Amino acid sequence: MIDYRIKTFLTLCDCMSYRRTAELCHLSQPAVTQQIQYLERLYGRRLFTYENHRLTKTEGGLILEHHARAALQQEGALREKLEGKEMSVLRVGATKTIGDYFLEEYVCRFLEDGRNALTLIVDNTEHLLKSLVENELDFAVIEGFFDKDSFENILLRREPFVGICRRDHPFAGREVTIEELLRETVIYRESGSGTRAILERLLSGYNESLQRFRRQICISSFRLIMDLVRRGFGISFVYNILADSDPELAKFTIAGETVVREFNIVYLKYADMREKVASLFGPESF
Repeated sequence: MIDYRIKTFLTLCDCMSYRRTAELCHLSQPAVTQQIQYLERLYGRRLFTYENHRLTKTEGGLILEHHARAALQQEGALREKLEGKEMSVLRVGATKTIGDYFLEEYVCRFLEDGRNALTLIVDNTEHLLKSLVENELDFAVIEGFFDKDSFENILLRREPFVGICRRDHPFAGREVTIEELLRETVIYRESGSGTRAILERLLSGYNESLQRFRRQICISSFRLIMDLVRRGFGISFVYNILADSDPELAKFTIAGETVVREFNIVYLKYADMREKVASLFGPESF
């Protein structure tokens, strides 16, 4: 059973305020301070520093946070086993490209076993990583950037990142220059999505940004993005697996750029997710 002081510590890690932590844990502020001081004596490390009116985690605090979150997740898995539940419940997150265009075969295979139950959340990278930290997911499958110091990962596959346009668009099947690109209307995902972050990083290499396109359209739905591209309202950038799913679309690339990104299985640092990951992707995923 996770010590109550560890739960107080994790609450403080989340809100970084002793006052707010006291409110959330229904404690007095001195009681929160005493619990954190107990942990600091126990582990012989300062966990937080307070400088310039700002609370910051120390290196020791970060290490304890990673281990404590993993332990909390493992305790939940242990409780499931001890309760002897007939159903094996898997909580998975996926970014939109992966959830809508890649996972179907794995999900169907997993659900063929009548003892398996599944919760699949499709959202952007930022929200999925937050859900992992809050122990709302066992693991997530993402194509965006993430902090490899805070999470463990297993490489699932590598996928090219390409431009898409109408089949009769002048870009179809070509390499285009940045100057040509910026004269177009670009359709892209919302802030926090993996594909948007990749596109922004690509543009930054040319000292350019999304705002430099002739017109910008931001939409959170890949299906609507592809429909608008198909109707000639603009161009976009997606993974090759998505571009190949629609025969009415053509692909293009930026001259001199070959962009390939990883699809990763991501979970909390120090958590043992081998059994759960293997239940969906098979033992060959390791």
